[in-house]
Formats: sequence, structure tokens, C-alpha cells
Amino acid sequence: MSNISINDRQDLFRIDTANTSYMIGVKDGLYLGHFYYGPRIRDLDLSYRTAFAPENALKEHEPEMVIFMDCSRFEYPGWGKGDSREGALKALFPDGTSCVDLRYQGYEILSGKAPVPGLPSTFPGEEEISTLKIDLKDPLTGLKVSLYYSAFYACDVIARRVEVRNEGATEVVLQRVLSATMDMHSNDRKGRPFELLTFHGTWAREFTREIRAIGHGRTGVASICGKTGNRAQSFLGLVSPDITQDSGEVFGMHLLYSGNFSSMVEKSPNDEIRVSMGIHPEEFTWNLKPGEVFYSPEVVMTYSDQGLGRMTRSFHDLFREHLIRGKYRNMKRPILINNWEATYFDFDMDKLLSIAKQASECGIEMLVVDDGWFGRRNDPNTSLGDWTVNEEKLPGGLKFLSDRLSEMGMKLGVWFEPEMVSPDSDLYRAHPDWAISISGRDPSRSRNQLVLDVSRQDVRDYLISMISDVIKTANVAYVKWDMNRHLSDLYSADLPSDRQGELLHRFVLGVYDLQERLLQAFPDLLLENCSSGGARFDAGMLYYSPQIWTSDDTDAFERVRIQEGAETLYPLSCLGAHVSICPNHVTGRTVPFMTRGHVALAGTFGYELDITKLTDEERKLISRQVELFHKYNDLIRNGDYYRIASYRENGLYDCYGVISKDKSEMIMTFIHMMNQPCRPNRLIFLCGLDPDKRYEVAKISTSEIKDGEEEASPIAEAYGSTLMNAGLVIPCMYGDFQSVLYLIKEKK
Repeated sequence: MSNISINDRQDLFRIDTANTSYMIGVKDGLYLGHFYYGPRIRDLDLSYRTAFAPENALKEHEPEMVIFMDCSRFEYPGWGKGDSREGALKALFPDGTSCVDLRYQGYEILSGKAPVPGLPSTFPGEEEISTLKIDLKDPLTGLKVSLYYSAFYACDVIARRVEVRNEGATEVVLQRVLSATMDMHSNDRKGRPFELLTFHGTWAREFTREIRAIGHGRTGVASICGKTGNRAQSFLGLVSPDITQDSGEVFGMHLLYSGNFSSMVEKSPNDEIRVSMGIHPEEFTWNLKPGEVFYSPEVVMTYSDQGLGRMTRSFHDLFREHLIRGKYRNMKRPILINNWEATYFDFDMDKLLSIAKQASECGIEMLVVDDGWFGRRNDPNTSLGDWTVNEEKLPGGLKFLSDRLSEMGMKLGVWFEPEMVSPDSDLYRAHPDWAISISGRDPSRSRNQLVLDVSRQDVRDYLISMISDVIKTANVAYVKWDMNRHLSDLYSADLPSDRQGELLHRFVLGVYDLQERLLQAFPDLLLENCSSGGARFDAGMLYYSPQIWTSDDTDAFERVRIQEGAETLYPLSCLGAHVSICPNHVTGRTVPFMTRGHVALAGTFGYELDITKLTDEERKLISRQVELFHKYNDLIRNGDYYRIASYRENGLYDCYGVISKDKSEMIMTFIHMMNQPCRPNRLIFLCGLDPDKRYEVAKISTSEIKDGEEEASPIAEAYGSTLMNAGLVIPCMYGDFQSVLYLIKEKK
């Protein structure tokens, strides 16, 4: 059954999901306008609100064309016809002009949803999907735009993208191709001005939530560093004032792209809002020859009138069911131990095997060898690009290590940084032109490394060959793909001068091609993306890797805030989260080992420490944490996430829960962050339960479970309505950073 309804008489289109409707239409047979997005409606005749500009109809007021263009709600605005707001499409034509006037041509309803060539995109999965395709065209230049809309009914999400085709007779230079825009009202349903929700950060401080007023003019978030970066997420939300987890309106938009982006909101003088999202126009051009097509990245959008929580769960379901692919999409991930914070560059075969031996005895399933196993890499100044094993450091190579791990029942994972090259490397000495740099200029370095030009086919072929040899030789089961700097000194020796503006987008397409080829060659490989922590944590990368390293800050105190931000947008199943040593290597803070484990359980779970230096008690806690992971990860990975309380808001404690889809079982994490004297017990109001089901509440033991003992000790029994409205009392705990897990299970 199609979720797309058409009113041919008025050229109106309505796209429905389970709880929302999106409506666009044509005015006077010329321009495509945006009419409605919000709670689901039934009408297809919105003629009473389809006037584009106040008191204007284009055919009656042609002398007022500029006013019409500047005040109308367009669905995909062109450039240069009088609309002074941010346009979606701009192109340079052979005569030096850049005006784009997009007129409605027609529509088509397509069965299914095709992938976007060369780019990540959502896919139907088991859900039946219909796609609305609307064609617009500039009649003078022959530039044609096709807008695609696909509705994911159960997730309440609409996916949008754009194709630009040159149907003219001469080459056109695209200067701006945004993926989606939306002209709309600036107030919520109660008449209050919308506010802007974004997430910003830096290294080790990713995913910081910010809500701010939307003033007149343009505001938003962007990246011009060649990748999404850790400074901002390629997401924006329009939210009601005083938005909460379960009340207020939210319009959420997310770009599936891993390069420069622009996510902007513009408030016009007449208090209308234009939202726009896509590739950042800075440092972007694309030469489009006659007959060629440019494909934009996809935008996914959702609306909620029940607060942030519904938006979160809509995006979680979409990403889990319609974006993440491969063997590990619905699988429990192996528990790994990474040697980076244990050894940094100072390791040898004996040290790795000693870590692996004790790790395997605790139930850890994989050893990941991080930076320093290749070339002459004993510090950050050499050998990137020389992906051959340093056998002086690791006699017998990774093959020997893999065989020994297999004997212990463990697998091998390996760190790569494929997009980088060290000036002190055999690769750079042989191919200096493979690095992105400008002849005659001293290139800017970061960590004493340069960026390989992966827009080039020969560079990608080399990298795939080298990485594949390592994976095949050593039976590598997991790859950590890192990227530790921004792009600068932009120039490709492989592109002519008039195409240098294509480099950044071609670079991103090259990264996608590399990872797609790697996964096609090794379908059982678990790929985890990383970029100085979370500097490439974006929805586009989830198409290639089911998990991404969330942050280099593994301090559990800091991770509570970082992971709360990440979990607002992304499913817990994709958050790389590890237990690390204390004092923490980034902050110097000490958090109890038990709490570190509880925080890391809300992610993929693993360890970042030297297990050979732990106490016997700490190693027993690892064994217990491993048991908890295996027992509850299916629920954590697949369940619905509810934010119950936020330390960011109350300054004292944090609480979140994950409940099964059938509402029969919830695991809840409570973290007593900061202690204060003379404070009462905490009263926690649970969320997401079935009000009519009766639940048993039990505290999960963190100690080793022996024969005859219960893992979860019952402390209360009540209906879901009682636990959500009367609450659950959590006794005060002594000390900072204490935590407890609860199991709330339906009483049969």
C-alpha cells in the first residue's frame, strides 16, 4: 500500500507515515511549494492555505515578482529570481550568469527505493516503500532537478534527496546543491517561537547539546574541514521552548554524509523560517557536462509532537533497520580489548600475548592491535602508508599473533589509518603527488602527517591491495579505521584546474568507495570507524560500519554526558564504548571500576587498558561485566531507549532505560554522579512501560554469581502506571560516581 496520496486536480502531494503527514503542491502550474509537515492529516485539499505570498497570486501580480519570490514557501528554491533567502541550487553558466529558475514539470510514483550511486542511503528492508519523484526544470538552461521522497511508515521518517541533470547543450558548473530545504512557520502549535537544537564539541568533548533562540538572519552549524568533524553534528532540530523528552514539538533533520556540510535555519523579516541542509557550498563546485547527473547526499527527517524521546526512537529504528548493513547489523559484537592506552607505541609480541592471555581468561573475545604495528612506526612521525608488518617488533608478524589468539579462543583486530601518509614513508618517497598539497607551499601538517588523495583511483587501488593483504594473511576479523586530521592545502594532482573545486566531495566519495570495496571483499569483517574519537561520527558512516568510536575521552564521568548526546541521535548499538584505566589518561579522574562497566554497557562494550596490571578484584569485575554484556546486550542493542533523568540538567544523577519492543523487560542504569550531604533518596519516574502490565523490579548484582544465588534481587512489584507516575525510590549511595543496574520485568 502506497503512503503517497495525489490530488491531481490541484497538483497536491501528501506523504504519510504512521503519525505524520508531509504536503507539497504546485501553484499556478509553475512553482513547487511547501504546505504542511506535522501530525497526520486526512485532507488532500489544502486550497485554503496554498497562497504562496500574502495576498498575492503570481498570474495576477507579475509586476510584483520579486515580492512573490521573496515571500513564498518554496520546496526547493532556485537562485537569482528575487528570493533573497538561502537558495538550494546555484550554477554558473557559460555566459557568466548564475540564475536558476526551477519550474514544475511533473511527478512519478516509484515502487521501492533505489540506492544512491556512490553514496550511503536508507533502504527498504522488510518494509514496503514507495517513492515520490517530482521533476523541476529551468526552461532556459535545461538544468533539471528531480526531488525524491521515500516514507518509512513505521519509523515516522521521510528520506529526501536530489538529482541534478544537465539537459542543456553546454557544460554547467554547479556551485551549490543542497539536499533539502523546508519553508515553514516560525512558531510551534502554541504560538511560541521555535528554538534551534544542535550538537557541538571538540576533541574529547563531542556531542554537547545546545538549544538557542532563532534570531532573524541565518544561524546553524557547519563543517569546512573536509569531514563532518567533531565541532558539530550534521543534524539540526527545531524545537518548542522548554522541550522535554515527552512533550513539545520537534522537527529533526539529519544528513547522511561524511564531508563538509551546512545545516542552516534562516528567519526572514516576515518571521518565516527556511531550513536548509546539504553539502557546504564553500570549496565546492562540480562541472556537469550535457547528459551528466549529480547526486546529492540523502537527508532523513522526522516530526514529533511528543518531545525529543519520540524523535530519538524514530531515528534509532531507522538507522538500525534501514541504514546499518552487513553481518553485524543484528548481531552481538565481540567484546574486545584494545592495546592503545595499555602500551601506546611501546609493545612487542610478548606484551600483546600477555594481555591476550589474561583477557581471554576473563571472557574477552578479541585483541585489537592499535597504532604501531607497521613500517618503522615507533612514534607518530613515520610510516603511515607503509602497511607492512614490523617483524622486528612482532616476530612472525600478525599471522603468528592471530594463530596464538585462535588457540586462546580469541580473534584479531587491527588499526589502520588508510587516508594518511607520513612524509617519512616509503609510500611518500615513491609517490609525493599522491598527497593533497599545493606545489611550492609548505603543507600544513597535523601529527606530522599529510592526507592521501583518495579521490584518485590509483591511490584507492593501492590502499585496498595493501589492507587486503594484511587481512587475508592474518585472518583479521575487525578493522578500526581511523582518520586523525582535517584536510587543508587543497589541490589534487589528478584534477585539472577547472575541477579543483570537486576535490572535497570526490574525497568523500573515495572514502565510501574504499570502505564499500573492503566490505565486498570481506563480508564477515567488522568495521569500526574512528576519527580522533568522534570527528567522523555521522549517519553516512553507519552505512559502512555498524559501530563508530564515540570519543577518545573514556572517562566514565565524561562519557555519561557524551553518550547522552550521541544517544539522542544514534542507536546504542553503534556507540563504541570501553572501560579504561584510572586515573583516566585524558582527564586524570578516578571512577569506580563497576561504574565504568555500567557506562560502557550502553554501547558496543570493550576494554582500553593493560589487564596485566589490574588487581585480582578488578579482573573478577571484568568477568562479571562480560556476563552482564552477554545476558543483556540483545535488549540494549534492539530495545527502545528512554532518557529518564539527565545529570546535565540536574547536576546530581543520571538515569536511562532500554525496554524491549513488547514492553516486557527493561534494563535501567542509575548513576549517582555527585554526592551531597543531607540529600534524600532519589525518586525516579520510569518511562516507556505498559501501564497495564505488572512488573517486578530487581537490582542486578555486580558481584560474581555463585550456585544458588540470584543475579537480580527483587525489591518491588507494581503496575507500569504506578512506576511511571508514583515512581521508584533509589536509595542514596555513598561517594561520587556510584552506579546500579535494575531489571524491570513483566510479572507473568
